[in-house]
Amino acid sequence: MKPFQAPLEDIMFSLNHIAEAGALANWDSEFASEIGGHFAAFAEGEIAPLDEPGDMQGCALRNGRVSMPDGFGAAYAAYAEQGWPSLTVPESYGGQGMDALMLAITSEIFSGANHSMQMVTGLVPGAARTLLRFGTEDQKNRHLPPLASGETLATMCLTEPGAGSDLSRVRCKAEQSNEGWSITGEKIFISGGDQNISKRILHLVLARTSNDGVKGLSLFLCPCTLPDGSRNAVSVTRIEEKMGLHASPTCQLAFDEAQAELIGQEGQGLTAMFTMMNHARADVALQGVAHAARAYDIASSYAAERIQGRGSDGAQVTLEQHADVRRMLDEIDWLTISGRAMAHLAFVTLEDGSNPDLVEFLTPVTKVYCTEAGMRAAELGMQVLGGYGYLREYRIEQTYRDARVTTIYEGANGIHARMLATRLAQGPAGDAFEAFVEKESARWQSSKITLTYESWRQGRAELSRSDPSGLAHSFMQATTETLLACLRARLCTAAEHHPEPERIARICG
Repeated sequence: MKPFQAPLEDIMFSLNHIAEAGALANWDSEFASEIGGHFAAFAEGEIAPLDEPGDMQGCALRNGRVSMPDGFGAAYAAYAEQGWPSLTVPESYGGQGMDALMLAITSEIFSGANHSMQMVTGLVPGAARTLLRFGTEDQKNRHLPPLASGETLATMCLTEPGAGSDLSRVRCKAEQSNEGWSITGEKIFISGGDQNISKRILHLVLARTSNDGVKGLSLFLCPCTLPDGSRNAVSVTRIEEKMGLHASPTCQLAFDEAQAELIGQEGQGLTAMFTMMNHARADVALQGVAHAARAYDIASSYAAERIQGRGSDGAQVTLEQHADVRRMLDEIDWLTISGRAMAHLAFVTLEDGSNPDLVEFLTPVTKVYCTEAGMRAAELGMQVLGGYGYLREYRIEQTYRDARVTTIYEGANGIHARMLATRLAQGPAGDAFEAFVEKESARWQSSKITLTYESWRQGRAELSRSDPSGLAHSFMQATTETLLACLRARLCTAAEHHPEPERIARICG
């Protein structure tokens, strides 16, 4: 088994030299690297060793409560004690007030070390952002400090048995009385819907307050524990048995007139929830990158040590010296580096704040590419290891199982492609992407950018002449290729700044 090693040098190279975080006024590369190093050491020493036994043991439902695998509670206590939950919460609410780029560093490392545990903890930043944007001052004062301290973990409760991607079919109902709001109904596929590692859980629940379609949906804060210490009327009816992420409890929850409070305006639930969802989608993109990086680490290490066959001179050689294996390793490496660069570009653009339309356009593209890159990288990594890749011993089969869901949750990739083609391409977001590519094309004078850009422009024009939903997949591919051409130009130019410049030059082609 190859122990987890955080790819911190690759992460910092990507942020500094491909996503060009240095253009941000508040970016401090040395400080970011130092913080990343501290988290990497913690992840390698305390979080990653729980990944395999957690996968084997899984979670259990006992007396209506979920028990996490052995060791998870102690690791989370150390995580909270070191202040990691508070990373991006403002200082005025007990946080450290750091930016999205710092979160991108720690989130990728966390997902690579232990995706299941990251899933249970990873919704806190999105919940905090939702509270900051839509919560009252009283709600912020009551809920943000416990999120920052690690006392409280958050969930996102959208999906119902009859309402998956079509949120207009949500039936979970919220009713108001003199005592306040109460929620009744079912939610499914709730990551961390219950667990025994944090003292409290704050559910963000999308519920119906009127029958006016999606306009009748509102967002509620529903704590698992009431102010008097008693349990709220939220119960776990089952834990789903999944292909992967066995140590992350995916719960079905029943709300039986559970006490809740409205956040934001009544009927504006989707607007508020999308704040949390957009964070989750960016986080899922980094999960895909983390799995690709883990696949490369396992496969390249194995191929460098495993002696197999002979070279042209008759001498025994390692696997990596065979052309087909080298091809697969380079593809895994490209998927990892390009996916990370794409995600970091989106994060840097978000943090800059001057081009929200471009952020809106990049979000679905990044989610689709990075998650499919993680799945493809894991599959190729298994192929490099051959029969051993199919066994548990090297754990790349777990990488494949855990990565598989990333293309499904937080909006299946086909839905993101459809949104890109039907809603974003012809509006300001599409214009922002076109302006970005034109700027990159002029900057690098790259024939590859020119060719892909012309194909993308033709595809964009075709969307207005045909049913755009039928062209969604091909337009997403054209968009991805165009963006990758821009990132490849940046990567090739910056290769000398990487600790292994020959490696970067090789995958640049």
